[in-house]
Amino acid sequence: MNEIINKKVEFRDLGLLDYQAAWDYQEKLFAETVALKISNRTLDPADQSPSNNYMLFVEHPHVFTLGKSGKEENLLLDEQGLEKHQALYYKINRGGDITYHGPGQLVGYPILDLDNFFTDIHKYLRLLEEAIILTLADYGVVAGRIEGLTGVWLDHLEQKNPRKICAMGVKSSRWVTMHGFAFNVNADISYFGHIIPCGIDDKAVTSLHLELGKPVNMEHVKARVKQHLIELFEMERIELI
Repeated sequence: MNEIINKKVEFRDLGLLDYQAAWDYQEKLFAETVALKISNRTLDPADQSPSNNYMLFVEHPHVFTLGKSGKEENLLLDEQGLEKHQALYYKINRGGDITYHGPGQLVGYPILDLDNFFTDIHKYLRLLEEAIILTLADYGVVAGRIEGLTGVWLDHLEQKNPRKICAMGVKSSRWVTMHGFAFNVNADISYFGHIIPCGIDDKAVTSLHLELGKPVNMEHVKARVKQHLIELFEMERIELI
């Protein structure tokens, strides 16, 4: 563990960005953070540098991504189908199965050194979920968790019509995280019909605008998610870039 604790997080809004470009950027920040931690181990505490923390917000053009534990057959489109729907497909290094990203979906990529906060991946995932649950509550939408499943769900208690509104998939090495959450705000959920989302074929997917019956201001949603993340993770200094 680093001797120097740094709870400062830089929030960076990348706008609408190609998935590969965002992935490359994540990998760069992730690799720099891990390399710094390895370097610090060779230094006296007085000579160590604090590791940085980042929270990237982004929207992607239509894309399907398959995690390490996923099954390719959960993508229901062939190459022609992908081209018809103007969608790309990537196999990536996060946990989880297949999911969809697209315009109107707020994707959050935390590159956090959990040594600066807490070294508990289970807690980390639950706090990411909690930030979305609290944001939904700000809009009068009740959401929660379903035992045995990741992400944030509506109708999570009675489960008469359970539907996922936010998916999770993360990677961690040396307590540094990457990948994160995908929150459907104004998303075109018809694209989820081209996959078996997260390998779950008996539950639906929804978007905040569908639940409210009107389009949602994405900038307002970002502001609420940011504030909840700040409070839940007890982030000390925040730079909005």
